[in-house]
Amino acid sequence: MRSGEIVTAALEGGGTIEFVYDANAPRGGMKHTFFTPDRQYAVQFFNDPSDGMNPNIQDRIRTIVGVYNPTLSEENGGAMGNTEKTAEYFRSRFCWPVAIVSSPEFGIVCPAYPKRFFFGEGASTAGLNLKGKDKKSNWFTGRMRKYISPGELGDFRTMLGAAICLSRSIRRMHQAGLAHSDLSCNNVLIDPQTGSTVVIDIDSLVVPGKYPPEVCGTKGYIAPEVIATMEYDPGDPRRCLPCVSTDLHALPVLIYEYLFLRHPLVGPKVYSTASAEEDDFLGMGPMATFIENPTDKSNRPPDLKVTIQSLSKGLEKLFLRAFVDGLHDPSERPTAMEWESELLKAWDRLRRCENPRCEKKWFILRDENDPVCPFCKTRVTDRIIRLTLKSGVRGKKGIYRDCGEIIAYDQMPLYDWHVYSNVHNDEKASTEMRAYICKHRGMWLLVNNGVEGMTSPTGRLVPKGQAVELRNGAVFRMTDRENGLLCEVSVY
Repeated sequence: MRSGEIVTAALEGGGTIEFVYDANAPRGGMKHTFFTPDRQYAVQFFNDPSDGMNPNIQDRIRTIVGVYNPTLSEENGGAMGNTEKTAEYFRSRFCWPVAIVSSPEFGIVCPAYPKRFFFGEGASTAGLNLKGKDKKSNWFTGRMRKYISPGELGDFRTMLGAAICLSRSIRRMHQAGLAHSDLSCNNVLIDPQTGSTVVIDIDSLVVPGKYPPEVCGTKGYIAPEVIATMEYDPGDPRRCLPCVSTDLHALPVLIYEYLFLRHPLVGPKVYSTASAEEDDFLGMGPMATFIENPTDKSNRPPDLKVTIQSLSKGLEKLFLRAFVDGLHDPSERPTAMEWESELLKAWDRLRRCENPRCEKKWFILRDENDPVCPFCKTRVTDRIIRLTLKSGVRGKKGIYRDCGEIIAYDQMPLYDWHVYSNVHNDEKASTEMRAYICKHRGMWLLVNNGVEGMTSPTGRLVPKGQAVELRNGAVFRMTDRENGLLCEVSVY
C-alpha cells in the first residue's frame, strides 16, 4: 500500500470510514494513527496486532465507547446521568473514542484534536519548526518554554483556567468510575491562550475491579507507591497499580506545573550517589520529597520566590495534603472535585496586576491587607472591593452563612452561581452573564444585566441596566427569589 492511498474501514455496528494511509504514520507507545481525508477524525490501530485481537482489550474499549462515555448522553448509550448538554461540554475536553473499527483490523476512531491544541506559524522565537505539533503541556512548563513565542504562553489567569478545566475533566472521569492510569504532560494537551485542556489516550482507561491498567504511567507523573513496588509481579498483592488514587497524584503535579512552571518533586536533593537511576528511583518513589515541604527542607531549591503561600489559603492546604500528607499515603490525597472547588474559589480572587510589564498579568489576592503581586512585587494602589456571598441556613429564617468571596475588578462578569445558592459553577451551569462589576467615575458598581429581583441596600428593586454602588458595609440581595444569595461589601 502506498502513502496517500484512501482506505475504507468497516465499523462495528455498521457503516464505514475512510482514512489516508501513511507509511510514516505517527506511532505512540501502543498505537499508530491515520487521519480521515478531511482530518476531522483519527483512525488508530495497535502497533502489535495481537493486542487488537485480545478479547479483554476489545471488551474494555467497547465499554469505554459506550456505558462509561461522558461525551455521550445516557439516552444515547453513554455515561449514567449524562444529559446532552453535559455530553456536549465534555466532547471538547476529552478526545474520546467515538467508534470501533472491525476491518481491516481492530481499531478505534477518535475526533481529531481541536485546532487550538496544535502549534501554528511563528510559534517559536528560536526558529524551531513547531507548526502542526500538538501542545503537550511541557512545552509551556518545562525547559522548552524559553523557545515559545510570548503570544503562545498565556498568563497566570489562563493557566489557572487550564487547571480548572483539567480538574473538572478528571472529576467527571472519576465519577464515571474510570481512572486514566497515565495522566501526564503527554496525555493532556493545553492551550495557554484560552486556558483550555483536552485529555487524550482514553482507550487505555482503567475500570476499577474490571479492566486493569496496561501501563504504569509517564516519568514524573507516576505515583511514588507505583514506582516503589515495580519490582513485584503485577499479580502480587504488594504491587501498587495505576488507579484513581494514582491519578490524584498526577493531577496536582500537572496543576502545580501549570501555576509555577516547575515540578513539585524535582529539587537539589541527592538521594543516592550510586547511580543516576537509583537517585531518580528514590527521588520519585519511596523517598520522594515535596520541594515546598514546610518541615523537611532538604529538597528545597534556594531560589524559590513564588510558592504555594502565594496562592489562596485553600489551594495551599490542598498542595500540602497532596505532596506532604498524601505523597506516600494515597488515602490522604485530595479528590479531583476538591481541586476543582478550590481552584474556582481562587478564580474569584484573581486580581489584575497594576504593573503593565508583569509577565503574569494576574495573581490571586491572598490577603486584602497586604495586596502585592507575588510575581513582580508590585503593590496594589487602587481600592480593593471584596464581596462576601452568604446563603440562608435552611429552617432558620434570617440566619446566613458565608459561601463564597469575590475580589472585584473592572468589567468582572457574574453568573448564576454568584446569584443563587443552589447553582454551582460546573458543566451544567449557564454561562450567560447575569451582572457585572465596573468602575465608573470613581465609583465601583454592580450592574444588573438580567437578574430578576435584585435589591439595593435600602430594599428597592434594581431593574435590569441599573446598578448597586459597592460601598463599604453595604448589604444587599443578589435576588429576592428562592435560594438567592446575600452580598456584603468590604472596601480596603
